Parts: sequence; structure tokens; C-alpha cells
Amino acid sequence: MPSTPPLAYVIAGSEATGGAGIQADLKTFQQRGVYGVGTLTCIVSFDPLHDWAHRFVPVEPQVIVDQIEAATATHDLDTVKIGMLGTPATVDVVAKSVSTRPWRHVVLDPVLICKGQEPGAALDTDTALRERVLPHATVVTPNMFEAATLAGMDRIDDVADLTEAARRVHALLDTSAGPRYVVAKGGAELPGPDAVDVLFDGEEVTVLTAPKVGEERVSGAGCTFAAAITAELAKGADVPAAVEVAKDMVTAGIRARVAAHTPFDTVWQGAYTG
Repeated sequence: MPSTPPLAYVIAGSEATGGAGIQADLKTFQQRGVYGVGTLTCIVSFDPLHDWAHRFVPVEPQVIVDQIEAATATHDLDTVKIGMLGTPATVDVVAKSVSTRPWRHVVLDPVLICKGQEPGAALDTDTALRERVLPHATVVTPNMFEAATLAGMDRIDDVADLTEAARRVHALLDTSAGPRYVVAKGGAELPGPDAVDVLFDGEEVTVLTAPKVGEERVSGAGCTFAAAITAELAKGADVPAAVEVAKDMVTAGIRARVAAHTPFDTVWQGAYTG
């Protein structure tokens, strides 16, 4: 007889090495016991001959629409993660398509730029995300750069700054539609011995900590974090519980990270069996 496992949907970019993007998302879904469905928004590949710079190719907007139409017609999807969109045109088409369906949860990982890109490349995408997608998210998971950009802050130096950024990003959400959450991620970049993330639900602040596993950023950590939250929500968990699982999964994945010829290692989703 056909089975009906929990379903989770992701709209994100492909990252050719397998370390991040939709590849990391689907690995995470599988590891958490969720059947993953995905729509590609762009294709990113590193250039090993030019200091591992990013090569970015957006998917044609109509092709994105076609993928979303096929995925949502095939499965009863109510939990979606939105990852890298990359251009204002992609933000626009994804926002329009997603808004035609009622979602129980929308998890937004606001990927403004790829590692190594100049911050200025994020400005147009930032504006589009603020206006079209961000207000409708159930959970938003910005890293430090994304949190500062979305919050309009020059810099984040400590947990107090990270908390203030989370509060400001939360103010951009449409709370009339129900509870909304921001997880501002300090990761390896926030000074101190611990990797610190701040969860803000509009009233209470929860600080999540784990000892740092080295001081270097690891590819796929942010994607895995948001995808793990999405998977747990698809299974019926509440947001705080989902965030705790995501934190543990990423910590385990960084500890067991996969070595690569790139300047950074990648998260191993299979290391977490909790």
C-alpha cells in the first residue's frame, strides 16, 4: 500500500558541490524522516580556477513557476522552506506563486549573498525580500550578516546586538497571521567560545549555545539549520522544539564535517541520529 510520510517542500538554489543549497536541504529532510520535494531557483557552482569564486545562474522565472505548479499539484504540501532566491525577479515570482496557497509554516532562510560575494550584491534582493516574502514567514533564520542587513544595523558585536537584530527583524513580520519567530544565528563569527543563536518569538528571548567546533565557517550549516526546522515542523513539532533539534543537528554535522578541496569544509547531515 502507498505510504504517506511527512512532507516538506523547499524552494532554493542548487550548489554543485553538494555542500549547501537544495542538496543539503534534501539530505536534511531525509535524515529527519521527511519526504522532500524541491524547486530550483538558481544554480551556483564554485570556480576552482579563480579562487573558488561563485558562478551564479538564475533559473528562468517561468521555469520556477512550472516547478512550483507541478510540486503543489502532486503533493499536499503545507510546510515550505525558502532558501536562496538570488534576484528580485526570482523573489517576485516565488512570492506570487507561494501566496496562492495556504501554508501552515513558511521557513525563510534569507540568503542574500553567497560566501565570498560583496555585501553590495545583496541590496536589491534584500529590498525585494523585505517587501514580498519576509512578512509572511513563520520562522526566519538570518545569519549575522543577514540579520544586520535586514535589521538596518551597521554591525553585530555581541549577544545583545544579536538579540536587538532579532527584535528588529521580528518587527517586519506579519504577526496578525499568528505567532512568528526569528532565529538570529551567531555561529562561528560571534566572538567567544560558544556558537550562539538567539530565538525571539515577539515576547521572549531564548539563547541557544553550544561550544564552537573551530572558528571557521562550514558550508551548508545555515541551509541545514533551516531545513531541520522545516522537517520538524512538517512532523508536527512546535517552533522552539524544532529549533533545538536544528541546533543539535548542525553542531553534530559540523563536528563530523566533510573535508573538501574548497577553502571550507561542509556539514555532514548523516552525523545526527537524535
